[in-house]
Amino acid sequence: MPSPRAKAAAVIHRVLQGESLNQLLPQGFESLELGQRALCQELVYGTLREWPLYQAICQKFLRKALRRKDHDLLSLICVGLYELDNLRTPPHAAISEAVNGARDLKKSWAAGMVNAVLRSYQREQAGLRETLTPAAQYALPDWLFEILTSEYGKCFEQIAEAARGRPPLFLRVNQRHLSRAQYLQLLNEASIAAAPAPLSPEAVLIEKPVDVSLLPGFDKGWVSVQDVSAQLVAGLLAAKPGERVLDACAAPGGKACHILEQQPALAELTAMDISQQRLQRVRENTERLGLAMTTVTADASKLQESIRVKQFDAILADVPCSGNGGHSSQPRCENSPTTRRYRLIWRAAARDSQRPLASTQAGWPTPVRHLLTFEGGKRQHY
Repeated sequence: MPSPRAKAAAVIHRVLQGESLNQLLPQGFESLELGQRALCQELVYGTLREWPLYQAICQKFLRKALRRKDHDLLSLICVGLYELDNLRTPPHAAISEAVNGARDLKKSWAAGMVNAVLRSYQREQAGLRETLTPAAQYALPDWLFEILTSEYGKCFEQIAEAARGRPPLFLRVNQRHLSRAQYLQLLNEASIAAAPAPLSPEAVLIEKPVDVSLLPGFDKGWVSVQDVSAQLVAGLLAAKPGERVLDACAAPGGKACHILEQQPALAELTAMDISQQRLQRVRENTERLGLAMTTVTADASKLQESIRVKQFDAILADVPCSGNGGHSSQPRCENSPTTRRYRLIWRAAARDSQRPLASTQAGWPTPVRHLLTFEGGKRQHY
């Protein structure tokens, strides 16, 4: 059975090729026990958050570049570097497990190389980071380092450190089933440390993140994972009984589901997204929560006739952004579609001295605004 380190390396390798972390990680868990899943998840998320740093360190110690087909070994070595730096595993055990990981990846010939790189790092790590580029020291790709330093000056250091930190885990209690106080009691009985979170009456902070399969009633729809800031949206929209509501950029469906939890007497809630694949996640969430909504595949900036004929009382438009603010909880690599798109937009705009995302986002409200009814009291939240 492959070890958590080998599984983590395999997942990271595929994420670096542009595949979805959210889809790959559950597949990687299939052959792991619960305790191993937590370790695998920590290694995957932690290594990806600091990938530019560990990739640069790895290149310092590799005698020659790895062949493309062996880049999973680069991921494995970076997993080992992350474990040495951040987990409580004794160094000799962390190195031994990484060496075994090479065998799990069917590359026993690389065991000595993995061992040599990690032991070299262990001996020479004092002062090593100062020899790296400034971008690598902050675990940032060069292009993002350039953006943050030019836009935020010295404040970029705080942003970079926040992006590398372990994010808190917030839950949203489905009060159609039970109250927050009742759910906190269930968490206490399950020995999961938690506390009420501020700002949202349904929010719970899990003090030490756990696998969702361990959360009481998760599969029954009692609770969802959602950042506390995102939980404010449904209250601001304040949907009323009998209204028709459109979530124009809905996937993965957290806000749309929350709106229905707060106001089950809506006439209709339509969840729209440009990605059919991401809309499937909306359907999965609504099924788990026991909710019902209409899903439509459409581009909110270029609305098709199928959705234009409808009229809505309230519209939520959570339009595309760089996603950089969520890097700690949803780390992305250079080859992710969002990162590639953002990088290209930014570089093109830099030549023209424009702010690309601001101008792109500014054009979004107009197409969906025409879907509002012309009666009083109608609103669009952007």
